Parts: sequence; structure tokens; C-alpha cells
Amino acid sequence: MMKPWLELAEHQRWLQTQSELLLTFGMSCGLPAGGAAYLDVDGIPDPDKPVHVWITSRMVHVYALGHLLGIPGCRPVAERALAGLTGRMRDQSGGGWFAAVDDAGPVDDAKVCYTHAFVILAATSAFQAGLVGASTLLEDATGVFLERFWDEDTGLCVDTWDSSFETLDPYRGINANMHAVEAMLATADVTGDPTWLERAARICSFVATQAATNNWRIAEHYDSSWVPVPEYNDGHRDDPFKPYGATVGHALEWSRLLLNLEAAAVNAGLTSIIELADWSSTAKSLFARAVADGWAVDGNEGFVYTTDWDGVPVVRDRMHWVVAEAAAAAAALWTRTRDPLYVTWYQRWWDYIVATVADPTAGSWHHQLDPADRPISTIWPGKPDIYHAFQATLFPRLPLAPTLATALASNMLH
Repeated sequence: MMKPWLELAEHQRWLQTQSELLLTFGMSCGLPAGGAAYLDVDGIPDPDKPVHVWITSRMVHVYALGHLLGIPGCRPVAERALAGLTGRMRDQSGGGWFAAVDDAGPVDDAKVCYTHAFVILAATSAFQAGLVGASTLLEDATGVFLERFWDEDTGLCVDTWDSSFETLDPYRGINANMHAVEAMLATADVTGDPTWLERAARICSFVATQAATNNWRIAEHYDSSWVPVPEYNDGHRDDPFKPYGATVGHALEWSRLLLNLEAAAVNAGLTSIIELADWSSTAKSLFARAVADGWAVDGNEGFVYTTDWDGVPVVRDRMHWVVAEAAAAAAALWTRTRDPLYVTWYQRWWDYIVATVADPTAGSWHHQLDPADRPISTIWPGKPDIYHAFQATLFPRLPLAPTLATALASNMLH
């Protein structure tokens, strides 16, 4: 029998080529005034869009990784984007980061956990890439995060403040906590402080418990007491960040993150985290539920975006980030279990990406497809950033821990 793609040097080289193509597509994102632009379908900055902190942070992260890969041209892009986080996107008086700015100033001055988690991730990757200002950015971002967003009593993150950090929205969300876990794992690697892993484990344990009591579908939305609000956004079911129902892609993303946490805890010798939950079993259950509910359930290949609480599709459009996370989760589960099931899925999903999601003409990946797998733009116009697709080309080539930038800086790529 043929060797799994994940064990083939030829496949690793193919993934490297995909990494480079994605980096080439996004090279124009860095703005002279600082920050990263929202890209259109051709990779050109969209002048009608503000400069978002979450996009800027993702592009700092991606191009810092590109620099660590040894790809010429990546460092200047990362530096321009980073200048936005250390400059005009930072609220110098009120603290934290605005959600979005334009040339005249902030256009969305909310202080959002989701965006602040990405600022931390950007800082950790920039630090590993040796970018000037990254160390100070990491110190500032983690300080704001711990003061404003981390709730030590619940072991979870709050979601959104007003600009002055005076009024806290009662909404609590899993999406922000998921990316906080991503940032925490990276921060633990950079700082060597195991407390970040302990915080991540508290969030992951909560999510695992919630999913286990809900047939492995993760409740996304909660009130201020962390009671699920299952009908949240029923009137705006296709919201790009807070959609109604169960989000298939998040189950896949959590599946990988649980394995990343487990591996980090093993590397650090933190038995308290290792014994907290059966992380691999939970990861397998989340993966299985997401695939059963989401993959090709309406006659065409592709993952539906969301389902209701019985697994019935709600938004049938396909988002590029979901299949990116599916491939990454399959690779992680193969690394952890060596079960050939995950190789089969991994190979099938890359076949689908190449045939349907990747754009061979303009570059990058179509961000949204309709149920017939035709590109549309009702939820995600353009191709704002390359974060999910780019990471999907890296995860299969690196260990489960440490996180991407630290692994590349430590020459762990294969």
C-alpha cells in the first residue's frame, strides 16, 4: 500500500509550494501608514474597507512565519502590519486596541477579546521572527488581556467592552475564547510561563464539558453567567463571527487545539493538565460530529457553515476556513493516533480544496462558496487574509507542540 501523504517528502514539498503561493498573493497587504489591508479577490487592498485589527494581527503572524520559513519579502510586510498595531490601531489614552481604523482614526472603537487575542498571537510570532517592537507589544497585549478580558473566577474570557473599558457587554462567546487558547499556547512557548497553559486548559475543559453534554455540538453563545443562549442570532443566522446554531468549523478547530494543548502539557510535564481530561478522545468526538453533521450532507462536497442543535444544516454555504481547519485537524489526529481514517479524510479534503476552493487564476482561496460549490460573496466578499489557508499548509509539517512560530524558529519543519 502507498504511504500516507503525510509521510511523503513529495507532499511536504507540495505544501511548501502552496505556502509560498499564498504568501505571494498577500504581499500587497502592508500599508504605508501601518496595518494590513482587507484584500479583494485579486489580492489588492480594498479602499472601501477599514483596517481591521484582526486582519492586521493575522497578517503579522503569517508574514512573520513566512520570514521564519526563509521566504524573501515577508519581513517588510510583517513590519508594515506590525507598525499598525504599535501605532494608529493602539488606543494610547484608553488602552487596548480599536477594532478598526481608517486614515481619519477609529471607525470601530469597541475593545474586543477576539481582536486582542490576535494581537497577542501576532506579537508572539513577531517576537520569534526578531521584529523590532514585538517584545513590548507582547508585554502590552498580555497586560491588557489579563486586566480586561481574562476572568479568573470563571476561567474564561469576557467578550466586548466599550472604548473606555467602562461598560462590559453581557454576551459571552466561545469564538473569542478559542482564539484566546491559540494565543495562550503561543505565549506559553515564547515566555516559558506555564500559567498560560493552565489558563488554556480551563477554557478547553469548559468547552469539552459543554460539548459532551450536547452530543458533541458546541454551544457558541452564552449570557453573562455562562448559561447557553441557543437561539442567539436567530435573526442573523449567517453572521461571519457569531452565527446561529452550531459552527461546524469551530468543532474541527477545537479538535486540533485540544491536541495542541495536550502536547504542550506533555512537553512541559504538567500532569495536572494531562490528567484534567481525555483530550484525544474529546478531539476525536468533536471531529466525528463535525464531519457527520457538516461534510457533503446535501449532495455536494464541502462543509456546511452551521447546523441546528439536531445537526440539520442551517447555512449551507461553504466557508474556506472550515475545510482548512478540517485538513489541519485530520493531520493533528493522524499525528496523535496514527489511525488511517484521518489520512483518508486529510487526502480527500486537499483534493476538494485544489479542485474547488483554491483559485488557480487570481490566487489564494475563494472565501465562500454556495451549496453547489460556486464562489459567492454574500458573507465574505473578497479574500481578506490568508491566515486559515496558510496555516493549513504548515500544521501537517510541524509537531503538535510547540506552536507554529516557535517550532519554525527551532528548525522543526519537515
